[in-house]
Amino acid sequence: MVTIRLSRGGSKKNPFYQIVVADIRAKRDGRYIERLGFFNPNARGGEVPLRIDRERADHWIRQGAQPTDRARQLLKQATREAAAAAA
Repeated sequence: MVTIRLSRGGSKKNPFYQIVVADIRAKRDGRYIERLGFFNPNARGGEVPLRIDRERADHWIRQGAQPTDRARQLLKQATREAAAAAA
């Protein structure tokens, strides 16, 4: 089974997450199939806090990938931000 989840990077007390498609048996920060974007919870100033390739994410969801709860929230947030930017 394939899942869409967060992979942690960054340093101690300064997290940076990659949104990845990975086999459910792979380690959290281990091997992944494809990188869909990133999430920076500590973004300040002109830094971009969230970037996701929605087209590829939708592709993987159609193929049966199950997003984790947090990944699902971030996908919804990215969709709302894209809609607001288009309007």
